[in-house]
Amino acid sequence: MIIVAVYVNVKPDSVDAFVEATVNNAKNSIKEPGIVRFDFVQQSDDPASFLLVEAYKSEDAIARHKETQHYAQWRSEVESMMAQPRKSVRYTSIFPDDALW
Repeated sequence: MIIVAVYVNVKPDSVDAFVEATVNNAKNSIKEPGIVRFDFVQQSDDPASFLLVEAYKSEDAIARHKETQHYAQWRSEVESMMAQPRKSVRYTSIFPDDALW
């Protein structure tokens, strides 16, 4: 399983719009067969900082996700809300292992 952590800082006046757009993207993303988990969290002491934790079954699932209409819409919609470019880091799951998914 591949875990992608996406770190996002948005402009303070864009927080509500970013949350709305990202919740919509997350709701659609979890319906994709290659996505195991899609968490969207907000930093407690900095409400303009967010983390998306996405768990995929394979590299192919990541590629398919990036081809979806809801991802393209999200990316386009939130681009101007970013205080700085988002940063993503890939991880490989150790536990639980793929046998559980």
